Amino acid sequence: MYICLCNRHRDGDLKELAQQGIRCVRAAYQALGGEPQCGRCLSFAQALIDAIPAEAEALLTPANAPLTVSE
Repeated sequence: MYICLCNRHRDGDLKELAQQGIRCVRAAYQALGGEPQCGRCLSFAQALIDAIPAEAEALLTPANAPLTVSE
């Protein structure tokens, strides 16, 4: 799905950069070879980037891992 129509950036482009550690939407745009034009996509693009670590952490934690409680 297109996130930025001005630069033709897709959600997969931003997700890939977020998985590589880019956490700022402006840095992501620079990595993709451009910068925001009209700005309408910025909040959604940043939310997409922000959501990636939660998904990655969920994949790293086994569902049956025991929970530990420290006192």
